Formats: sequence, C-alpha cells, structure tokens
Amino acid sequence: MNLIVILGAGESGVGAALLAKEKKYNIFVSEYGQIKDKYRSELVQHDISFEEGDHTLDKILTADLIIKSPGIPEDAHVIQEIRKTKIELISEIEFASRFYSGKIIAITGSNGKTTTTLLTYHLLKEGGISVGVCGNVGRSFARLLVEDQEKEVCIIEVSSFQLDDVKLFKPHIAMVLNITADHLDRYEYQIENYARAKWKITSNQIDTDVLIYNGDDEWIQKFITAGENRQRLISIKLSNKENTSLLMSNDDTIDITQFKLKGKHNAFNAKCASEAAIVLGLTSGDIEKGLQSFSNVEHRLENITKINDVLYVNDSKATNVDSVFYALDAFDEEIIWIAGGTDKGNDYSQILSLVKERVSTLICLGVDNSKLLDYFTPHIKCIEETQDINEAAQIASRYAKSGNVVLLSPACASFDLFNNYEHRGKLFKKAVFNLIR
Repeated sequence: MNLIVILGAGESGVGAALLAKEKKYNIFVSEYGQIKDKYRSELVQHDISFEEGDHTLDKILTADLIIKSPGIPEDAHVIQEIRKTKIELISEIEFASRFYSGKIIAITGSNGKTTTTLLTYHLLKEGGISVGVCGNVGRSFARLLVEDQEKEVCIIEVSSFQLDDVKLFKPHIAMVLNITADHLDRYEYQIENYARAKWKITSNQIDTDVLIYNGDDEWIQKFITAGENRQRLISIKLSNKENTSLLMSNDDTIDITQFKLKGKHNAFNAKCASEAAIVLGLTSGDIEKGLQSFSNVEHRLENITKINDVLYVNDSKATNVDSVFYALDAFDEEIIWIAGGTDKGNDYSQILSLVKERVSTLICLGVDNSKLLDYFTPHIKCIEETQDINEAAQIASRYAKSGNVVLLSPACASFDLFNNYEHRGKLFKKAVFNLIR
C-alpha cells in the first residue's frame, strides 16, 4: 500500500496515524480546522506529514486507503468527492480492528454507553482479565494498540458515527443498550437512518459471538425480528430490573445491594456488564465484588455536595431527552431542574409525566431557550432563564428547600455556551461550591 490518508487530526485521527506509522505505512493527515497543540506535537515527533486549515483534494485522492475521523459528516465536500472514486474509506475502529487478534467487546446505544463501558472494564479488570478500554470513553482504539501491550480483551465504546464506516469490524460481544432519537442532524432527521447505523455493530457477528440487547426497545426489536441473528442472543428487559439482585441468563443471581449507582437504568447497565463478564468466565462472586467497588464516571449523575440539606447533582453528560428521563427517574425527591443548550431535535413529550410529577422549578440555561419555554411553561409553575451558569446555581439555591435535589441535566448539547459537556459540568461544580463560600 503506497499511501494512507487520514481525515481529521483529533484523538481518532492521530491515533490511526500512530498505528499506521508503526505498521510502516506512508501517511498523510489532513485536518480542515486547526490541530490542537498536543496532537500537532505528536505528528511532528513521529515525522508524520500533515496539513491543517484545509483539505487538499489533489493529495487526498491519490490515497490507496482513507481513514475518516467520526466527527466528519457524510455531506462534507471532501467526503462527497471521495465517494465518487473507488478509494476505500473506513473508520478508525475498522482500521485498528484489522491489527487486533484479541476479543472485542463493543458497546453502543443512545444512553448509558460510558457507564456500561467503564463498568464492564472494571468487572473484567477486577476479575483478573487482561483488558483495555478505549473509544468515546478516552483513547482511540488505534492509540491503545500502539501504547499498550496487547490485551486479551478490548472494550470499545462506539458511537453511530464510528460505526458508519465499518466493514469487517466484528465484536465477540456486542451490546446495544437502547436506540432513541439523537444526532438526527447527521442522519437527515430520520431515526431509521440513525438506528441502522447503530445496528451495524452486529453486522459481522457469527454463531460464536454474543449480542446483549435491550429486549424492551422498539427499534432493537424490529432489527431482531427482521434479522438472521446468527449470534447468541441475550435479551435484557427493563422489567427484569430489581432493587436487590439481578437474575442472569445462566440462572445465577447477582447481589446488587452494595452497588453505588442510583436509578433503575443503572441496574440495567449493571446487568449488561455482568452478562458480558459471565460470557468471559467470571463467577457471580467476582461480579458482586466488582459492582461493590465501582464508582460512576464524572458528569453522569455525579453527586457534588449537600448545602442546607439540598443535594446538588451534576448530570452534564445528559445531552438528550432519554438521558434526562433516567436522571429524573433516579430521584423521588422534588427537583429543581437546570436544562438547556443546543437543541438536537428534542421531543420533550417522553419526559412530561416525570417532569410534572417531580420538577417544581425549571431553570433554562442556554442562548436560545424558546423551545424549553414553549413546551414547559403550561406545566411548570416556576421557570427562570439565564446564560450564566453561576447565576443558574444561585437561582436554584433560592428556590430549593430542605430535602430537594438541584439537578443539572441539560437534554441538549453544550456548544452554545461551553466547550463541551465536561466544561459545562466542571463550571457547574465550581458554581455550586461558590454557593458555600
């Protein structure tokens, strides 16, 4: 192979470049925007040719293989021009999988991916299995293969964007947690297109592989009914969730009384992770110990502190309505809800009953709050709006009474006021601690 071109110089693209360099390929990296300093330094250090600020099509179209970073949409001009040629175009996870001989656990879904990925990793690691974790949760798959000694198992959190351009990618264990409306702007505002992208995680599985899926999800059920389903199927129904124990597919019972994560959805995530652990040989005792010692990811139903008997919770990672449903459902207390940001085609009807039951005050935090205001004004007595996260925390503290929960669970992307959801969450935590001072 003469030339690999990599489009995008973020974590995914630079990870792919490092792996391609290790495998002795000729590489050119093309970034339409500006490359972050840490990634530019890596490219220079490894003597990898690159450009930034544009895509030079004459150079790109000489490639034998093109690897596309997941953030580049299909309607981008450079992608449209590549599609007119016979050049193979693949994703970073597809490229990396061609150099990995261990077992892949790939986890997707509209919600719960990160928690389930990290929980599965924790269970396997604590159970003594050589395991790595990558994908949306941190390092790219390609970078992990470069930086770590090859692991027996690799757990990958994968998005629909990463799955768009897979061809031979085949997880030994695939998990599809749920499929609800999200990122529809990338899929012509058609949930069918988004759902099909998610389902590509299963496309190359065979009878020795396993699919763990949400047996109550409408879209997943459609695919299960229509497909050949060569792999072993493990259906997990939300109705199977218990407060104290989980009944597994092998008839073992897993005690979850010491599991720290709140909410029925986290019991569901725990069952998915536990089923994967059982497939790989862990015992119920191993799994119970792992569940007891696991702590959740930052910005996902993260308890910040209590002030005057009011609990402040950072759920900044909840960037769609379905995530907010789980957050609201996790608390029995009266909620002061902080929401808003860049709307992604949200349908708030699915959380209306929970909002009416549990939310006493809505604080809209965004540049354009019109959709939230229009929808919830008839249903919530107290609604405020602001574009300042410190003011949002101050407003919440004024409305909150003893025993209440102040919940940042935005239902929207963060890019109108913040760099990303992590930035939003960190500033919210700082604003909450400022209330004490």
